[in-house]
Amino acid sequence: MKLTLLGGGGFRVPLMFRTLLADQSDRRVTELRLWDTDAGRLAVIRSILQAMAQGHPRAPEVRVAQNLEEAVAGTDFVFSAIRVGGTEGRATEETIAHCCGVLGQETTGFGGLDYALRGIPTAVRIAETIARLAPGAHLINFTNPAGIITEVSSRILGDRVIGICDSPVGLARRVLDTLEGAGLVATGTASRVIAGDDRVRLDYVGLNHLGWLQRLLVDGDDVLPLLLERPDLIESFEEGRLFGAGWLRQLGSVPNEYLHYYYFARETRRADEAVEATRGVFLAAQQRDFYARAATLPGPEAYALWEATRLRREETYMASNRLAAGGVERDAADLASGGYDRVALAVMKAIAFDETTDLIVNLRNGDRLPQLPRDAVIEAPCRIGAAGPAPLPVSPLPEHAIGLVQSVKYAERTTIRAALEGSLDLAVAAFAHHPLIDGVGVARELLDRARAEFPELGYLS
Repeated sequence: MKLTLLGGGGFRVPLMFRTLLADQSDRRVTELRLWDTDAGRLAVIRSILQAMAQGHPRAPEVRVAQNLEEAVAGTDFVFSAIRVGGTEGRATEETIAHCCGVLGQETTGFGGLDYALRGIPTAVRIAETIARLAPGAHLINFTNPAGIITEVSSRILGDRVIGICDSPVGLARRVLDTLEGAGLVATGTASRVIAGDDRVRLDYVGLNHLGWLQRLLVDGDDVLPLLLERPDLIESFEEGRLFGAGWLRQLGSVPNEYLHYYYFARETRRADEAVEATRGVFLAAQQRDFYARAATLPGPEAYALWEATRLRREETYMASNRLAAGGVERDAADLASGGYDRVALAVMKAIAFDETTDLIVNLRNGDRLPQLPRDAVIEAPCRIGAAGPAPLPVSPLPEHAIGLVQSVKYAERTTIRAALEGSLDLAVAAFAHHPLIDGVGVARELLDRARAEFPELGYLS
């Protein structure tokens, strides 16, 4: 089976390769194609993958493609994990956000919408290339903001594009780990979340980075109330510490961690402004240092450096939110990372070999959320098999969530229109309607500053 990874010089590529190496079955990936616009970063990652493959005689053959067309032609699956403008672009967006007094985050609010405006033209090119050169291939999208990029790609590829995110799976695992530790569910229940075991079902719905776990069914019984009735259990895992037991009990559900940006916007903004460097600025500096040093090292030493760098990267994930919540530390299990790579491999195997599995993915709505258009991409459970993804039923959005989801989705779809039509006025409208951007004036200022910094936005007029 042939797999293409776009953004093959990206820092998290070894995570995916690690998962591929663990698969020793006859249904494993035999060829991995890498493509990236940065040849230097790609060379570093290829060296690391070669080191990782030592001692694995059945490791996938790694090939470097010279262009997008070569990478895609005749492949079975395409994983897209690109970042137009690189990590430096994220750092710049965070600086702009702070200058304008709004939250700076790569997938939420200004950062997410601006990131989308920069990335949509490339996403369209990728989808059109797949449609032309790999008409039977599925696109599995990692590229952020995942909901927007998946939605614009689906206008070309339909349900052959599936957006994935490991946040919902990580949330469910943490809840089940907590219940296991309290003896309220059987040991090993948490491990079923990505194992294709339908005895565990996640009733989760919303948008990417904007969803709620409303029920958690184990052998048909909803175990979420067992958590919500115990404040001590709620505040023993990351989301519980972030939001607080009182707020989760008020909601009657467990929100995705990214909803902290909405529920505690002011506190998070203050914390973000208080840190020495924002997450994006930190990562940009870390990435520059890593790739420069790794380029001078033999593969095994570069791999060791990558692992040490990855651990530090995970330790600083959502650091401002945890600071705003009183200094919440990350759980050791979450520092292991990985998750999105296992979800992606599960999706791929389900389609290629009809290994039916239920997963939370980003896919077109259909009739699941009547408050949104049918072709709007949402994040919710699907049953995935040889025929592709089939939406599973979900509980209705809670009343408190309907307006927020509609507002954010309107901003996302208006961003897509702005990009496809090259309209600056629509881009202003998209920004101004987002709940985390407080007005038309600041929307215009944000866009003016972004257009001055990013030549990729020159198509807007």
